[in-house]
Amino acid sequence: MSGRTRLALCATAATLMASGALLPLVDTSGWLVQAAILLGLQSGVGALARRVPLARPVTVAAQALVTLLLLTLVFAREQAIAGVVPSPEVFQYFGTLLQAGSDDVSRYAIPAPLTDGIRLMLVGGVLVVGLVVDALAVTFRTAAPAGLPLLALYSVAAGLSGDGAGWLWFLLAAAGYLLLLLAEGRDRLSQWGRVFGGAPAAPGRVAGGLDGDGGAVAPVRTGHRIGAVALGVALVVPLGLPALDGGILDDTGGAGVGGRGEGGTISAVNPLVALQDSLNQPEDREVISYRTNAKDTQDLYLRIVSLDQFDGTTWKTTVRDITDVPGRLPNPQGLSPTVPRTEIQTNLSAADSYAQNWLPMPYPASQVKIDGRWRYEPVGRAVVGDRGQTTRGAQYQVNSLVVEPTAEQLASAPAPPEAIAREFTKVPDSLPPVVADTARRVTRGSANDYDRAVKLQDWFTTDGGFSYNTQVRAGSGPAAIARFLEQKEGFCVHFSFAMASMARTLGIPARVAVGFTPGAPQANGTMSVGLKDAHAWPELYFEGVGWTRFEPTPSRGSAPDYTRDQTPSEGTDDPSAPAPATSDEASPEPSQSSGCPRDAQQQGGCASALPPLTNDSDDSGTPVGMVVGGSLAALVVLVVPLLPMLWRARVRALRLGVGGRTGADAAARTLAAWLEVTDTAWDHGIAPDESRTPRKAAARIVHVGHLGPEAAEAAHRLAAAVEQVLYAPRPRPASGLADDVRRVREGLRASVSRSTRWRATLAPRSAARVTWSLSARWAAVRARWAGRLARRWPGRPAARPEG
Repeated sequence: MSGRTRLALCATAATLMASGALLPLVDTSGWLVQAAILLGLQSGVGALARRVPLARPVTVAAQALVTLLLLTLVFAREQAIAGVVPSPEVFQYFGTLLQAGSDDVSRYAIPAPLTDGIRLMLVGGVLVVGLVVDALAVTFRTAAPAGLPLLALYSVAAGLSGDGAGWLWFLLAAAGYLLLLLAEGRDRLSQWGRVFGGAPAAPGRVAGGLDGDGGAVAPVRTGHRIGAVALGVALVVPLGLPALDGGILDDTGGAGVGGRGEGGTISAVNPLVALQDSLNQPEDREVISYRTNAKDTQDLYLRIVSLDQFDGTTWKTTVRDITDVPGRLPNPQGLSPTVPRTEIQTNLSAADSYAQNWLPMPYPASQVKIDGRWRYEPVGRAVVGDRGQTTRGAQYQVNSLVVEPTAEQLASAPAPPEAIAREFTKVPDSLPPVVADTARRVTRGSANDYDRAVKLQDWFTTDGGFSYNTQVRAGSGPAAIARFLEQKEGFCVHFSFAMASMARTLGIPARVAVGFTPGAPQANGTMSVGLKDAHAWPELYFEGVGWTRFEPTPSRGSAPDYTRDQTPSEGTDDPSAPAPATSDEASPEPSQSSGCPRDAQQQGGCASALPPLTNDSDDSGTPVGMVVGGSLAALVVLVVPLLPMLWRARVRALRLGVGGRTGADAAARTLAAWLEVTDTAWDHGIAPDESRTPRKAAARIVHVGHLGPEAAEAAHRLAAAVEQVLYAPRPRPASGLADDVRRVREGLRASVSRSTRWRATLAPRSAARVTWSLSARWAAVRARWAGRLARRWPGRPAARPEG
């Protein structure tokens, strides 16, 4: 079997092994057998095309064409010409199936039934990834980047499934990738064998980059070594990225924005990724405790951030300018002096495990006292951490206003300013008409915007027949709102998004706030806010009052007094001295302000909904999972290809920076400079040849590299210096070695094409020394253990040497 054929088989196997991570997403595994058959045919076409041989782009195009024909045959033969040739109806049918598959993923919980749409998404996705892997690893003979589509495939599956067996699927995908790299390493080794590695070992000698031995080591297990490095990067890089689990309210996350590791952090960036997991946690955990001098904490929601932009796919925060936190925050926009308000003071403490970069606080805040790097966003009146600042263990004090408008003031509110109406009543053209039609029907006969808002709230909470259920898939996009209005079942995200969208269709400025409900009172007079107190609610704007909270979610939080036939509650005691949350004598039972007891919250009976950041359901069905996986893959695409360049730059700096004044140091400096020259030539297409002396190797570099006079003289000076070190009884120290190396490098770059220069910079061939160093270390470890085993069991056969 030829090396190219073996490589193609390994590429197919690696794709199938990575595809195993998709198995938990559906309730049957038959689709993987079908994908394996089609993938084998796709790979076979590539093998035949390369055997002809066809040009590389033509080979990939042929595989893509056959893939399309196979998908047509399997999924759309009734719409195809002669059952296999794609027609315009075929592409239209594919679009219909993909849309249906997307809807099915949003509708069903995992594992979902294998509908035709989902089957096309799975099989088609595997074939596309397989095509990319085969093209990179086999056709273009660059197996290392082929790990990126494999990683993307695994990331999508891991982001959607979220089960405990994720690491098993990762190990399976990693094994496939290592297998692919091993096959490529053996194939390359069979073509160019050992490479010049410098002179024999000597004291002070500088190696090719990682080890202390300058000799070349035959990379028998090259693929394993590259794979170990690449997989290590794949594991480390995601630690700084938004993870596939957890959220801003999840205090068990790992580094970044997710993860489930104990004692981790949750770093918030996009507040709309998934709230559902927080509500479905088996146990509640405290994230914030606070003490306030407000007499009634019923409306003391802790607001994190507002989502004011709806682009048809998701609600999200608008990117705005931030400033330093002022000593006294400006008056709330639109709040008239005639509206009663009372200032209260709240002292808050965030748990050490709760670390996200938006500061939870009562709304609207009038003064914030907190240490650290915090900034102020004026439009949303939010405080956000700067340069990595988070809430982890934060102790802070917030003065805020208890605004108590009357129903009459809200009903008589004038029209909002044009700028606010223009920005906060936007709805996408893709919003289904049923949203606006339902809003008009529910509010029919209303005399003003306040009346319309109250009718919308009452329709969701009592009159419309809606029920609260955290197990419902949130879905994504405008169609998810229409589906929610039809099915009438969901959690806070559904209710708040739907009411805000409907209010905008009625011309009422609206946005969505995320944060926490007030929490539960404790015996020591504090209030405890847990993970299950996470919530989302709509805010509507009324001129003269400003942004005003409404509560459309049934059994969650509390409806504001101004939306009920009650008078507003009293405001506060003395603001300068915070007191127990509900009374001077703490009660062991939750008050009305908390919404419901903590144990009931844990059971999902009346816990508050959920806030912004996680990454698994809320506003995301499959599309969000794909976006996350795609974003992760895109980031890795940017990082992994740069690793050879970064490694090469580091090694060059080390070699040319060798110091010391002894004779051994001078020898090491000379050998390092020569090794840098040979590697630079190698990067530019001149492979080292250890059979040549340094002088002949320099002549070969000058001749093949078409060096100019200055660069040629520099190469010969370096070769002479190396021969002095290797053969002279008393070597004379050479000077200007680093400058000569730079002259040779500039000469080589000037004599090659632009594409060769780019290749030498971004994908230097000498980076193979990493694998040789790892291979040498592995061989040493094997030899050491073989010796120990031989001494322990003398009759045991000695381990066969690698190679």
